[in-house]
Amino acid sequence: MLKIAVIGGKDTVIGFKAVGLEACPASTVEEARQALRDLTKEGSDYAIIYIEEKLAQSLQHEIDRFKDSPAPAIILIPGREGSMGLGRQALRDAVERAVGTNILGD
Repeated sequence: MLKIAVIGGKDTVIGFKAVGLEACPASTVEEARQALRDLTKEGSDYAIIYIEEKLAQSLQHEIDRFKDSPAPAIILIPGREGSMGLGRQALRDAVERAVGTNILGD
């Protein structure tokens, strides 16, 4: 069975844990990087990994390795402070790669 995980600050991930997702609290970029490596290692069965935008901003190189891969899907989510717009931009870029043009509008 495929799993879903979330990496982010403790306040962000606690709600996801309540609904059964794997919660990986990370207060530093290094903790988030290690969690991402653990979740994506060979043989891992995670289909979706949500990452808080604030942490993802510093992990872009690691995240980019999966942008053309069907699994795991890495989705950026806003943190407690609100959206930085990175998740929306990542979605827009993925749609543009898939269909060849920006169909979402701005």
